[in-house]
Amino acid sequence: MVLFIITGFLLLLYTWLMFYYSNAWNELPSFSKNAVPPSVRFSVIIPARNEEKNIAALLSTLQKQDYPQNLFEVIVVDDHSTDGTAGIVSQFPGVRLISLTDDGINSYKKKAVETGIAAASYEWIVCTDADCLALPTWLSTIAAFIEKENPAFIAAPVLMQNNQSLLQTFQSMDFRVLQGITGASVHRNIYAMCNGANLAYPKNIFTEVGGFSGVDHLASGDDMLLMEKIRKKYPDRIRFLKSQDAIVTTTPMESWPAFFQQRIRWASKTFYYKNAKIIAVLSGVYLFNLAFPVFLIAGYWCWYYWAAAAGLWVLKTMVELPFYSAVSRFFGLKTNVIEFFVMQPVHIVYTIISGLFSQLGTYKWKGRKVK
Repeated sequence: MVLFIITGFLLLLYTWLMFYYSNAWNELPSFSKNAVPPSVRFSVIIPARNEEKNIAALLSTLQKQDYPQNLFEVIVVDDHSTDGTAGIVSQFPGVRLISLTDDGINSYKKKAVETGIAAASYEWIVCTDADCLALPTWLSTIAAFIEKENPAFIAAPVLMQNNQSLLQTFQSMDFRVLQGITGASVHRNIYAMCNGANLAYPKNIFTEVGGFSGVDHLASGDDMLLMEKIRKKYPDRIRFLKSQDAIVTTTPMESWPAFFQQRIRWASKTFYYKNAKIIAVLSGVYLFNLAFPVFLIAGYWCWYYWAAAAGLWVLKTMVELPFYSAVSRFFGLKTNVIEFFVMQPVHIVYTIISGLFSQLGTYKWKGRKVK
């Protein structure tokens, strides 16, 4: 009885949370740029490590921007690549290549971003990843948004590629939900969420908040932990750019182990947030998902626990579906209800495993073992 009461309470909280996100996402206005003379100048920072398969495609999309080439620069910071990344970058005229010299540190990506910012010539920093693709309207949409909103930090949408395999389908679905939560939480200003594949902020504000100082010992957090620092200084100037013209497409992980390592890395910074709201939400979501294996184990002694787990599976799907569908529509994707239902056990398992292992110390990323 105690187990059912606790689970029922967690289900109510989870239901409220999903409706909260859904309402916030739906009320977040979509942005359409106006035809204004371009004036914002950008330094696009791209950390890259062993990205010879991807970097040329990204740089090609940056060459095709509908924004004046004299108003932005592209800086690639090579993070000790052992493949042909640097050679490929050098073939693109106008792209600045900087080689990271620091070694033996824990947060190479933060150091790469920091190095790129130090070399940046322009006032606005735009960050993306080397395995991404940008639409031709990417920078012009960000520029128009800056002119209208005067933000101190911009989180922008990211879409994950999907070749329809089980692994990529699951990653795409899960990532869509995360993007929806990002937009909802930024719009309601409840906590800082973003993705390093698509964000922007003024260089002077990065300097003003001390950059990555205080979080530079962590391998992850070049995006959300920085956003949280800026949010504390400028709580009313954090924005999510809800525009299909600003979407950046990223590459999914190629294997399940790589996927889990990525998500463990993302979750590893959880308890370094000073915001009690996000810790409470993440803890509640984790406990709700943990109820499923508890019911499955208890079912070996009494079958109705299995029935309860099945019912909870259906309810979880129904609660999440309106939010997932709304975010999918924004990205121009259809909602497959059966597929969404079938993927629920995978989501539960991954949430439990990544949440657990993220707090146990080290993990592997980009061929390195980090904390």
